[in-house]
Amino acid sequence: MKSTARRQSHGVKGAPYGFLLPATILFALFFALPIGYAFWLSLRKVKVSGLGLGSGARKEVWAGLENYTDALTDSELVNGALRVLGYGCIVVPVMLGLALLFALMLDSEKVRLAPFTRLAIFLPYAIPGVVAALLWGFLYLPDVSPFYFVLDKLGLPQPDLLDGGPLYLALSNIAVWGGTGFNMIVIYTSLQSIPAEVYEAAKLDGATPAQIALRIKIPMVAPSLVLTFFFSIIATLQVFSEPTTLKPLTNSVSTTWSPLMKVHRDAFGEGDIHGAAAQAVIIAFATLLLSFGFLRAANRRQKQEAAR
Repeated sequence: MKSTARRQSHGVKGAPYGFLLPATILFALFFALPIGYAFWLSLRKVKVSGLGLGSGARKEVWAGLENYTDALTDSELVNGALRVLGYGCIVVPVMLGLALLFALMLDSEKVRLAPFTRLAIFLPYAIPGVVAALLWGFLYLPDVSPFYFVLDKLGLPQPDLLDGGPLYLALSNIAVWGGTGFNMIVIYTSLQSIPAEVYEAAKLDGATPAQIALRIKIPMVAPSLVLTFFFSIIATLQVFSEPTTLKPLTNSVSTTWSPLMKVHRDAFGEGDIHGAAAQAVIIAFATLLLSFGFLRAANRRQKQEAAR
């Protein structure tokens, strides 16, 4: 009896690890292992002897931090990071602002056709990024866009959205159109979890709907806003499909417009897999650093507010 009880207790204690095992294996195979391999490649380089012809003329040797030094002093990578920074300054506040606004509107008691409206706002998120970029890309082209046809008939100016400064707005519009619905669902779900008694107490105190939204709803969904901001930062730093898809439509988008585009070009266009690996590791580290810093600042602020 005692041995049976011991086996049962050991089985119960080991059950959580059994449930975690599949996820751990997938994490190791498809996340940790590729990162480790990329880091290993970043520490090596190809040494060419003579003209690089014949067996043994090209061999892989230890490079140390040489690839990282080259990446950090590469003006194309730095300029790409600055372009993504400007792109993110447009995308993140606009997308989260619209997501919060739509969530508050759908949470209102006076809203009509809420299920249909939620689906309509969320639907663009279900469209693949490449398809969305192609769709908007053709709407930006003067020769085929119905918008330019209407502007021409009305005698209004027809801006070129695929050149210069407007290009940032064009790319940002694609990201905002596709990502607002997901963030709205996250915030709306958080709003639905607020007890109705809180709203009733506020109404008894004479609070208006606007005051309830500003002083009760928004502060109580702050964790969801932090989460969506966190996801948005990661998505912004990894922007790739939108500028890559629009590149054949305009000369303003280079092969190094974003850092990930430069990594792709160096790895598969120029064959510099080791330098591209170093750049990828730098991008991953920068993403981790920014995300960790933001989460730490948000947690510190929440603790300060809780202590008041």
